[in-house]
Amino acid sequence: MSFRRHRIPGGLFTVMASGGGGAGAMRQLAAIERSKHLLLLRGVVLGARTAGHPGARGAADAYGLLAAIQDEAPEAVEAVLCYPSVGAWLRATVLELDRDPARARPDGLAALAAAAAIRARAPLSIEVSPHDGSLVLPSLGVASVPDDPVTVHSTPDGARVGDIVILPSGDAPGWRGLRRLTASANGHTLELTVEDLDPYRMAADVAGRLPDEELPRWRAALREAWEILTAHHPATADEIRLAYRVITPLRAPERGGQVSGTASETFGAVGLSAPPDGLTLAAALAHEIQHAKLGALQEVVRLTEPDDGSRFYAPWRDDPRPAAALLQGAYAFLGVSGFWRRQRRHQRGVLYADAEFARWRDGTSRAVNTLMDSGLLTPAGRRFVTGMERVLLSWLGEPVPEPAMADARYQAERHLTRWRLENGEPRI
Repeated sequence: MSFRRHRIPGGLFTVMASGGGGAGAMRQLAAIERSKHLLLLRGVVLGARTAGHPGARGAADAYGLLAAIQDEAPEAVEAVLCYPSVGAWLRATVLELDRDPARARPDGLAALAAAAAIRARAPLSIEVSPHDGSLVLPSLGVASVPDDPVTVHSTPDGARVGDIVILPSGDAPGWRGLRRLTASANGHTLELTVEDLDPYRMAADVAGRLPDEELPRWRAALREAWEILTAHHPATADEIRLAYRVITPLRAPERGGQVSGTASETFGAVGLSAPPDGLTLAAALAHEIQHAKLGALQEVVRLTEPDDGSRFYAPWRDDPRPAAALLQGAYAFLGVSGFWRRQRRHQRGVLYADAEFARWRDGTSRAVNTLMDSGLLTPAGRRFVTGMERVLLSWLGEPVPEPAMADARYQAERHLTRWRLENGEPRI
């Protein structure tokens, strides 16, 4: 398992500052996240040894097994080690080994080795310790077993946990396997695993197991969204296809509509509540891929200074935001603005797309101005936000039908009035 130093070339930095990047950017960002996972993996092994943890030997043995499997089946090991929830588990375990070693379970690396062996169809028998009556095999599913150590057997012909048969997908007695969503359009295919089991799947208001009868609704919305993205937003579609491997169902908001989320700890996963339609889902994916890109970029480039307690108005939030969060939101809504800017060319006679473009173009421009005046951007951050500003200035000159412009102004003023009632006059 090799490590290398990552740098963002100046040209890529400039392209990303404009909100873009495409496939080339996503490949570099994914490589950064892969290296982070490898560093965290090594950190678990070394941290357990340093702490004198009783699971240190098991962690080291599992690490050796992963290295051996990688020699024969590197794709299988990559699929497990770069799985989003594995990144969250590795990070949490490294932190626990440093702060409270008694809570850490570094021997959980055995489950990673087992999952990699199963994916590789490699012969392996390894003892793994379940937790809370479940054994999670990342990227595969969950077995229901007592909390006593159990042996996972992998062979070229199949795998089992004790007497429980592991299926590639779907359920069996004692086994819940992860299901998949696939959409193909305009020569491109998007494949997503529905991760609704792993306790580390996302730090958000996650939903439980998605009922089988709801899967057709998700598949239909994804097919429609993918058709829209590949037809009218090809660069964004490329980013989504290369970045996302997992979709995590979130709880639907009480007020209706759709919520979505991205977490830096689970790069490669997008959280979504049930999509009402394909257009809404396409816009949500265009929003969240911006968060994924910026989160990965900030692993190697610091864009904001340490939080000094200052809080600012964000036209898309009801609460005051620190500069780092405002930058994240502004970058996401730069992507949203670009999505509706392109989409409105294909929504003839419908003012909704024009109004969405106008509202988020103007709101993002306001947030960018706030960031530039905040004094909380690093030199690299100022260059990055200047690139965002340049794009928005070019869009501000684009005409929008007056009825759509009026609706955008109304929605923006309504939001700001509500915000002032709750928080006072914004700092701008």
